Order: sequence, then structure tokens, then C-alpha cells
Amino acid sequence: MKPYSHFRHYTVLSLALSAAFSNSVLAQNAPTPQSTQLKPVVVTATREDTRADELVSEVVVITRADIEANAGRTLTELLSRQAGVQLTSNGGLGKYSSAFVRGTESRHTILLVDGVRVGSATTGAPSWDNIPLDMVERIEVLKGPASALYGSEAVGGVVQVFMKKGVKGFVPSASLTLGSHSHIQAAAGLRGGDGALSYAIGVQRAQDKGFSATNSKAAFGNYNADKDGFKQDAVNASVSYQINPNWNVDAGLLYADSVNHFDDTLTSDTRAAVRTQTLHAGVTGKVMPMWKTALRVSQSNDRARDIESAYMPSVFNTQQDQITWQNNVDTPMGVAMVGAERLTQKVDGSTAYDVTKRVVNSVFAGVNGAAKGHSWQANVRRDSNSQFGDSNTWLIGYGYAINDAWRVNASYGTSFVAPSFNQLYYPGFGNTALLPEKGKNLDLGVSYSANGQSVKLVRFDNKIQGFITNSTQAANIPRARIDGWTLGYDGQFGAFKLHANVDALNPRNELNGKQLARRAKTQISLGADYAMGAWLLGGNVLSVGKRYDDAKNTVALDSYTTIDLFANYAVNKDVSVQMKINNLANKAYETSYGFNQAGRTAYVTVRYALQ
Repeated sequence: MKPYSHFRHYTVLSLALSAAFSNSVLAQNAPTPQSTQLKPVVVTATREDTRADELVSEVVVITRADIEANAGRTLTELLSRQAGVQLTSNGGLGKYSSAFVRGTESRHTILLVDGVRVGSATTGAPSWDNIPLDMVERIEVLKGPASALYGSEAVGGVVQVFMKKGVKGFVPSASLTLGSHSHIQAAAGLRGGDGALSYAIGVQRAQDKGFSATNSKAAFGNYNADKDGFKQDAVNASVSYQINPNWNVDAGLLYADSVNHFDDTLTSDTRAAVRTQTLHAGVTGKVMPMWKTALRVSQSNDRARDIESAYMPSVFNTQQDQITWQNNVDTPMGVAMVGAERLTQKVDGSTAYDVTKRVVNSVFAGVNGAAKGHSWQANVRRDSNSQFGDSNTWLIGYGYAINDAWRVNASYGTSFVAPSFNQLYYPGFGNTALLPEKGKNLDLGVSYSANGQSVKLVRFDNKIQGFITNSTQAANIPRARIDGWTLGYDGQFGAFKLHANVDALNPRNELNGKQLARRAKTQISLGADYAMGAWLLGGNVLSVGKRYDDAKNTVALDSYTTIDLFANYAVNKDVSVQMKINNLANKAYETSYGFNQAGRTAYVTVRYALQ
């Protein structure tokens, strides 16, 4: 296998002011206008249930309706339709992909599945490519530094995926999707609950014959014009039991096993198996009326294994074990939080690493609250890493509702990232002299929400000291800086909804002024939905600016624009049919040099869910 495969691998603003949008906390992309009628509750930004309109940070919420409107998309493709997120992908479904939150590295974002860290300790990046979207209920994207809440890697933010959970009653569901490239995906699930017990179980199988992931520009002579397919089997299950009004126990698992093809030579492929697995169990209860405590144990496994390869087959295996104890206490200043964590990361496989295990012991504390239009949040955390010693991070933020429509907020936080095992020890690439990255980030925001219309403007400035490059050999560069704006709009006019967002950022190496690889300075997304009886019609336009594939800015990636259309028809209250066309104009484009993206594709989905 080639070395790169081990990393699985102001005109704009003026136009946007008239038709711009952001899926922010005040602009949920949902089938009904929620931004001014409901007060959504999110968890990720504070580690406890908090009203979205009282946050000092920016959070995007992706609903189940959003997920269903994106048939045929991967998790990173779904995220890239949101404000402040860009993607790269080495081909189609199942291929290595990255999500850049506010222009930071993919390894600068933590991926949580029901609170469990999911990722590879060898690459240091989340495992975006193997999450079965049909089993996902909702997604929260916290943008901005979150190391004071979650520790290492949370420079750009945190993406938390919430799988489907139990509900009252008996609710079976099923779906079948057929589409281009012989795509077929079938899923079935059952959610229910009676009294103190609730449960959920779901299974999914997906298969796609794909297209050639590479083209003639691919490095290392890896171009092979055959189809690079993907198939996946997945299971999700959870159970919860209410012992009494104050105490609850729960447990859950996610298991996704896939086989992926990617090009190795002009005449052969590597066929690789990828496994993503999470397990968690916990107890939550009230010690006293104002004191809630929670103890959770979890484990995640990320395994990549070559079944066959033109080169020496490889295996990379990561296991992450975590114990978390968190206490929330109601106080006159808001909810005070105190907790402790222990994270153990282990790696093994065909590569001989000098070190194969590290332990991080952490303590954290914080407070968040709101009163009379004011909201506030403060967090501190200390992580003791067995390889890199102690790191202290903090976050402080404030928001103020000027009146019922206008709100301003500001936050400042620090972050750090410990080098991954590949960056430290991978033969021919690793550098044992690497130091952790350290970041400082300032966020300023102003929003308006009234009469079904929401507008939000965010200014962010992220400075990273000791930024680690992934070129010929991993190395710290003195400083990288990523600053910019996100402008967004979400509005409803009767049955018609309009969404838009604009990201303008400047991701650069401050030592030489070069643009950080694979990030566009401008990205625009425009969308519209129209409800007409049993029909819901909609579409989305995504426009991404010019990027460079390399740190030296010598290999350019052209700008591109894609158009997606969908139509949903409600046969009755339990059954619906969706028709979806992605990349309507059949645009040929690359997000990574030498790797193709899908042309025009079409999908038909039939869904059943007992209401």
C-alpha cells in the first residue's frame, strides 16, 4: 500500500447580504420554521442540555429531515452543505475523506457518536467514512475551540452524531434506496418503550459499485480506470431503563463493517476492510435536587485491514477506552460543572511504532447560565498526557439579547493538539521531536431573528502555534492563522423557504503566507424548499472557490459549483417516496488532486415509519 493511503486519506459578501444563510443555532435547516417558533436544545456546546438561543458559541444542528434530503451523500458531504465546513474526498462512498471546520485540519475536529470518541489514533483524525447515516437521528456541529470541554484535537470544533434512540410505544421503520452506480441501501429498525424501559435497534446494508476513484493525474501511478466499489453492513442498538424518577441506566453500540476498493496500480486495486465500533454504558441520577451526576464508560475501535493489495498488506488498529465522571450543580450563577476523565489510546498493526499506548488523565470545570437577556459560559480543563505532560485550556464567552430580535455574543478560547502516532513514529514520515499544537481563537457574532427571518454574521480568528504539516515529513511550523467570516440567512415566505450561507476565510501559513492545502477562501451554499400539499420540493447549490492541493501552492484545484434537486411525496402519514438528483449539471471536479468526484447521480428512496 502506498504511504499516503495510511492517512485514509468582497463581492461575495454584498451578494450574500441579499440572499445568504447559515444553519446556525438561530437558523435550523428543518422542514418547518424552527428558528423563531421553537427553542432548540443542544448538548455539545456546554456538555449539558442548553437552549440554543442562550449559547455563546456557534452550533449547527442537522436534523433527521436534513439527512433524508441528502440521499447518496456521505457524512462529510452532508457536513459540507453546512456553514463553515469544507470537505476533501478521495473518490466516492467509503473513500478517505476529511472535513475542515472553519478551515482547520480534519484532525482538528473531534467526532463523537453518542458521546464516544470515534477516530484513528494513528492518523489523529476522525473516522468520517464509515458512519451509517440511516441510523442517525441528528447531528450537532460545534464550531470554535472546545479543548476546554473535550481535550486534545478540538481546535476547529466538535461534531457529535446522535444515533436513533428508544421512544414510547412500538415504532417500526424501514427504507430502501436504489440509485446510480448500482447503488442499493436497505435499512430496518424498531424503536419502542413501555414504562421504565425504552429500546432501539437498527440494521443497514449498503452497496455501491462506484466509479473510478482516481484519474490520470493520480500520484504514484495509482490510476486504474475500473470501478471502485463499496459495501457496508451496520448495526445500531441502545437500551435505557429508568430505575426511579431520579436514576437512569443506559447502554448502546454501533457496529459498521465495510469493504472498500481503491486503486493501487494501473491494473490492480487494494481491497480493504474497515471496521468502526463503539460501546458505551452509563448511569445518570440526582444525588440531591440540585446535583446531577453521570458516570460513563465507553470504548471505540477503528480498524483498517487490507484483504488484498498490490503491495504489502497493512493493518492499522486503534482502540480508545474512556471513563468519564461528570457532575452538574444548579447554582445562582447557572449550572456549575465539575468532572474527570481517563482516556487510553492503543495502536497496533503491521507498522512497528516505537510507542503503542498513551494515557490522558483530565479534570475539567465550568459554569454556564442565562438571565435577563444575558448569557455566559466559562470552562477550564487540565489534560495530563503520558507522552507530552500537562496542558491547560480555557474558554470564556458572553452573549446579550439587545431586544427580542437582536443578539450579540463573543467568546475567546485556547486549544491544543497532541501529535498522532503516525506523525511521531510512522517510518519515513514520523518525527519524534514534534511538539503539541497550541491555539487561540476569538469569536464575535451578531444575529437577527424575527418574523420567520434569521440572519447571523460571525467573525472568527484562530491562531495556531506549532502547526504540524503533513508533507514529506511531519514538522512544526511556527504559526498558522485562519480568520474569516460566516454570513447566513434563513427565511420562510408561506410555503417557500430560502436558505443561504457564505464563508469567507483566509487559511494561511504565517511564515510564508501560503494558503493551507485544500481549503477554499470562499464557499457559498444556496437552497430552497417549497411545500405543496403532499409534495416537498427543494434544491441546493454549492459553490467552492479555488484551492491548492499542496502546502507550496503549486498544484491548483479549480473552483466548482454543483446543483442538487429533490422531491418528497407523502403517500400517507407512514409512507413517503423521495426522488433525488445530485450534481445535476454533471460537473467534473476534484477535492483532492488526482481523485474523481461523482458526476450526475440519481436516487429513489421509499421510507416507512409508523406514526
